[in-house]
Amino acid sequence: MSKIETLLAPWLSEAFPQLAWLPKALAICSGILMLIVIYFAARHLVLPSFEKLAVYISPQRLGQLKPLLTKLNRRLAGFICSVTFLSSFHYFYLPGEEAELFYRTVGQILAVIYSGFIFSSLIGISGAAYNQLSFAKDVPILGIIQVIKLITFIVTSILVVSILLGKSPAYILSGFGALAAVLLLIFKDTILGFVASIQIAANRLVADGDWIQIDQYGADGEIEELGLNTVKVRNWDKTISTVPTYALISQSFKNWRGMQESGGRRIKRAINLDLNSIRIIDNEFIEGLKQHSVICDVLEQELLQEALSKSNVRLFRVYAEEYLRQHKALNHSLTLMVRELAPSAEGLPIEIYCFSADKRWIPYEHLQADIIDHLLATLPLFALRPYQYMSGQFTR
Repeated sequence: MSKIETLLAPWLSEAFPQLAWLPKALAICSGILMLIVIYFAARHLVLPSFEKLAVYISPQRLGQLKPLLTKLNRRLAGFICSVTFLSSFHYFYLPGEEAELFYRTVGQILAVIYSGFIFSSLIGISGAAYNQLSFAKDVPILGIIQVIKLITFIVTSILVVSILLGKSPAYILSGFGALAAVLLLIFKDTILGFVASIQIAANRLVADGDWIQIDQYGADGEIEELGLNTVKVRNWDKTISTVPTYALISQSFKNWRGMQESGGRRIKRAINLDLNSIRIIDNEFIEGLKQHSVICDVLEQELLQEALSKSNVRLFRVYAEEYLRQHKALNHSLTLMVRELAPSAEGLPIEIYCFSADKRWIPYEHLQADIIDHLLATLPLFALRPYQYMSGQFTR
């Protein structure tokens, strides 16, 4: 008989002599009721007080961690109940060596599992607190956090197995040598991802929110989550690409962070000119240009006169460069030029090289289109023609 049953038996045997099982049932029910009361007292009274105190001390930082703190409180309450059961089962439940072994095993397993959950919650809270720091975006540690949680899960599993088998954890670990090759095969991606996470964090290769481009995986967008095994990239078409973390180390990729942190976004476009439209400038040509206010607003009279006896391509390059220098939407502290590339079967490429002050995608595309549209529209004023393949229908 358990101690509570021994205490209740004299009273209940006199009151209910025909119910011999009643003391035993009441002892078990009282033990279960005690665990329920302790759980709800810890879960809803004691631990929430500490949670409210922590949030009151730092509402901005710890207030954001309230869901994680609530999960930690729930696991702490379960751990308290498991320890209480482990230390008091012989007072309430059925006696006997086999029953005692069963109760002790169950209590130890629950205590170990809740201990692993509590440690995992503490690691999660530490990671969330770290993410609130100013430099956390540049040095992400999500992969390291996931590795620590994985190790916690492995250690907890080893302890649970050792309790079930009644052996030392060292005995369980000694049997892993034969399974080393299988474990390495199973956790290959995890091991590679762990090593890659350390290198990424140490070298600051990427961070959450970076715009990366990996053509091999069809990824072109911002990093949404940098995990242990995979990196989630939200593409510009709102699809999500998953890339192995170790691919950021083993393969090349393009990170647009440098552009985002710089003073502008590069515009590099070329206009191909028809070689047959290139000619020498004469006085008549200059006088014709002076009639166009669009040209005179950009080029001064002296520049027009200096272009005499030179090619119309050179004058167009001077005009295009002056036009870019006067454009308010460009960053004039960065490189700005208009240059010729090598002639080819597709004509003479005139390349526009400059940087927009606004790095956002839509304003950048609009600015780039406006510049190219304007330059294409002014080509006839310089007696130049854009080169294009002949296609479609010919009309009279």
